Amino acid sequence: MPIIPFSVGDRLELKKPHPCGGRLFAVLRTGSDVRIRCILCGREVAVPRLKLEKSIKKVLSEEPETK
Repeated sequence: MPIIPFSVGDRLELKKPHPCGGRLFAVLRTGSDVRIRCILCGREVAVPRLKLEKSIKKVLSEEPETK
């Protein structure tokens, strides 16, 4: 299984929703465990990277703001 690249600040759309109903999560920390925060309710969860990579549907990269 290829490694899915994502970094701190990216938003992830997961296959299964969080119990609150949200599917979008913000990446707070990366490593062997990844800390993510639900965008809808704000709950933070630490998930093993391999388990998280299997459940990612789409990576929405954080785009730099241009002013």
